[in-house]
Amino acid sequence: MPDRTLPRSERLRTLGAIRRLFTEGESGFVYPFRYLWYTEVDTDASVEVLFSVPKKYHKRANKRNLLRRRTKESYRLQKELLTLRVEGRNLDLALIYSAREVLPHKKIHHAVHRILESIVEHL
Repeated sequence: MPDRTLPRSERLRTLGAIRRLFTEGESGFVYPFRYLWYTEVDTDASVEVLFSVPKKYHKRANKRNLLRRRTKESYRLQKELLTLRVEGRNLDLALIYSAREVLPHKKIHHAVHRILESIVEHL
C-alpha cells in the first residue's frame, strides 16, 4: 500500500527554495489553481509542495483553511503520480488557489490530478 501521508519533510518551507521556485520555476494554470514547479537533478530525490490560498480572494480565515485542507487532501491522495516519476530529481511544487468562489472537493481533486499529470508529462 502506498504511503499516503503528508509529513512536514514533504512541505516546501525554506525561504531560499520558495524564492527559487518563484523566480526560476515554470508555471501553468488549471482552474482553479495557478501552479509553479521547479526541478533539478539531485541525489536525494524528493518532492516538496507548498499550498496557498490568497487573502485577496478569501478574506475569512475559515474559508482559506477549508480550501487549503481540501487541496492538501487531494494532493495527498494522488501524490504517488509524482513520487514514482521523480527518480534522482528534486521537485518543488506550489499550488495557489486562484478562484474567488469555494469549489467542492471533487472539482479540486480533479484539478490537482490534471496538474500532477501535466508535470509528469514534462518530466
